[in-house]
Amino acid sequence: MRKIPTNGNLKMAYPLGLFVCLFIYVGYIKWHWASVTQAFFSITEVAVGAHRGQQAHSPIGTAGHVHTVFYGIMFDAGSTGTRIHIFQFAQQSRETPTLIHETFRALEPGLSAYADDIEKSTQGIQELLDVAKQEIPFDFWKVTPLVLKATAGLRLLPGEKAQKLLQKVEEVFKASPFLVGEDCVSIMNGTDEGVSAWITVNFLTGTLKTPGRSSVGMLDLGGGSTQITFLPSIEGTLQTSPAGYITSLQMFNKTYQLYSYSYLGLGLMSARLAVLGGVEGQPARDGKELFSPCQHPGFKGEWEHAEVTYRISGEKAAANSHELCANRVSEILRSKVHRTEEVKHMDFYAFSYYYDLAAQVGLIDAETGGSLVVGDFENAAKYVCSTVETHTQSSPFVCMDLTYISLLLQELGFPRNKVLKLTRKIDDVETSWALGAIFHYIDSLSRPKGPTND
Repeated sequence: MRKIPTNGNLKMAYPLGLFVCLFIYVGYIKWHWASVTQAFFSITEVAVGAHRGQQAHSPIGTAGHVHTVFYGIMFDAGSTGTRIHIFQFAQQSRETPTLIHETFRALEPGLSAYADDIEKSTQGIQELLDVAKQEIPFDFWKVTPLVLKATAGLRLLPGEKAQKLLQKVEEVFKASPFLVGEDCVSIMNGTDEGVSAWITVNFLTGTLKTPGRSSVGMLDLGGGSTQITFLPSIEGTLQTSPAGYITSLQMFNKTYQLYSYSYLGLGLMSARLAVLGGVEGQPARDGKELFSPCQHPGFKGEWEHAEVTYRISGEKAAANSHELCANRVSEILRSKVHRTEEVKHMDFYAFSYYYDLAAQVGLIDAETGGSLVVGDFENAAKYVCSTVETHTQSSPFVCMDLTYISLLLQELGFPRNKVLKLTRKIDDVETSWALGAIFHYIDSLSRPKGPTND
């Protein structure tokens, strides 16, 4: 007959069982924290981490060719809107990662619009984070880096206002279930923006994976700034470029010396304001109208930029409107842009407003993009400016914008017969700086940290 345990035996068994359960729980917590910490420092080790006993990063492929899957989230806080890019990657050990899928969403206006009411900025950020939760499997959340980079819109704000906005975004990020580092929210300097876009286009065109293949240059025209980035092949370019134009990039165990510069205030929207005679972030004095020879003489209207509404009108002129417009634009660009000879001899991709304006006037297909020569912008500008009265109400700035783009490219050193490739996507992936930035961020996590001095 089985002996029934006495009360004394039960009293001894209870604390012993409790101790065993506590030991197992503490062991699980230490193991789980270790896996999350590893994720922050190594994308290859993060692929082996697990959450609640399930694989957090799934291996795919056959024996000997196993790839690990991981995600990255990049917020692009631009001058005209906030965008989220959710990237899914696969990587074979010690090889360049492969992009499997991208999810993209955008909201307007930009963060800078909430400079005087920062609480309102959180709703849009949270809405975009909800998209990330829907797109990324639950088991990946805690090991997926979450980053926001703000561009020209916040760079143009007073420092205190910009920092308060970023602090509010950081609070929202830290309350999310994703992997958030100390530098998760920041204002991206213009050079980094150009370098990240260069990484994107050269990754998507395959030049970063193919040794010996010539890289391509990158032109980006945003609302507040414009960037040019390329990898010089002529030693003279490195030696004669002004200070601040050459930057070093370390990525995928290789170092690149890039020519990269961002011209703050020469983005299309900021250039419009300068041509009109306005001042960034300030209403016109006494509410007066701003005038431009790039508008039809009979035009009167309103234009909103950076939450300021301006009254604008065309100047009465007897001479050629394109010539007068070009003279005004040339004044804005004079002595502000560095010209380099090497751009004549290498392939360049152009993005953002370069694409939008070319598509608007029929120089390229609006859906698929295409190629054109720099002189096409000038020819289109001359035609539009000479017929400006026919589209004054629907597109009051198209004469000015085309003239500005034409002269900006020529000032940068591109001849009229230079071919540019204009596209929004390569292999169905957005050609923004966001992909390059998250790539560089994740690559930096996988690099061993240098010793610190006590």
